[in-house]
Amino acid sequence: MNMVSTPGLATAFPTPIATTTLRTSKATLHPRHSCFKSLITTSLRALQSHASGFSQVSELPDITWDNVGFNNPMTTDYMFTMKCSEDGYFCDGGLQRFGKIELNPAACVLNYGQGVIEELKAYKKLDNSIVLFRPEENGLRMRMGAERMCMPAPTVEQYMEAVKLTVLANRRWVPPPNKGFLHIKPVLMGNGPVLSVEPAPEFTFLLYATSMGNNFKEGLQPINLVVANKIHRAVPGGVGSVNAIGNYAPVLKAQVEAKANGFCDVLYLDSVHKKYVEQTSTANIFLVKDKIISTPALEGTVLPGVTRKSIIEIAQSQGYQVEERPVLIEELLEADEVFCTRNAVCLSPIGSITYMGKRVSYQETGLGGVSEQLYQALSNIQMGLAEDNRGWTVTLK
Repeated sequence: MNMVSTPGLATAFPTPIATTTLRTSKATLHPRHSCFKSLITTSLRALQSHASGFSQVSELPDITWDNVGFNNPMTTDYMFTMKCSEDGYFCDGGLQRFGKIELNPAACVLNYGQGVIEELKAYKKLDNSIVLFRPEENGLRMRMGAERMCMPAPTVEQYMEAVKLTVLANRRWVPPPNKGFLHIKPVLMGNGPVLSVEPAPEFTFLLYATSMGNNFKEGLQPINLVVANKIHRAVPGGVGSVNAIGNYAPVLKAQVEAKANGFCDVLYLDSVHKKYVEQTSTANIFLVKDKIISTPALEGTVLPGVTRKSIIEIAQSQGYQVEERPVLIEELLEADEVFCTRNAVCLSPIGSITYMGKRVSYQETGLGGVSEQLYQALSNIQMGLAEDNRGWTVTLK
């Protein structure tokens, strides 16, 4: 576990409060970057001296945590922004009040979708400290996505500091233990104006957060999937393996139709052979057969989920054989257990899969034996309830 001790934050402050720079997506750092952490520390300390000049707010917002979720995101206090212009440097990053942003109508992200997103969580412990789970993995994945989308990106160090600052500035919006988590959304976008098909002349890194209630206050409930036969999420050579902004709107049609027919999500097959399982709209898929765990290999059309990676590592440490390979849809239909993983839900059991009009059921309630074991192990680490001997968590005091 990595411990980060930070001075108390005032509830309002001048912005920006920190600066940093980045040359290109190749991670060539500007000389000023070595001062980034000292600038952060100095700025945080300076906040205390300014506190008396700003109005204070209550420690906890007056909300019912169970009523907040993805369909009604909360407005929190602060967000982090950092710009990168034609010289290739990210600089002048800092916190500012949460609010609307301005975009040129000719912005590349609006016209051509040049952007990548990430997501991670922060949990509050009983001692009021806050736990982040593998944030550096999301920072690395954002850099990989940025390279594919012809974008410069913050270094992992810059990304990590931005996450910490944003979480601490919004710490009153982190739900109490067992009430939910703070959902953190980093966005990297080409906001510069350009109408020819080429990279934007300017880029912005934006990071905001919103409270999420407990998704499983009534226990983990199995979800029902339907296999898409005509719509595909990704194609070879495309951007299915990165968190590109444009990856999600194309699956909305399949999602809307599935939910109208009583399904929770859509499971997508490969676009070439139309018989190999890839993933759902937002989650990686796993099957268990005779105590062997299998999941589709990362071959360019499947997103390399951080939760996916963590489940594989935990399963292997518990003695399970884990296979990353092409998985036929028929194998999934004959499995003992099926579950999916993603950041927001950790692990969800699959209750049924419907393929070509045929419904195959697995379990009606809760998790299966293997998936429950893996869920408990991972969720306890994420929430700070179990000892982290892997160095996966970062604790903010």
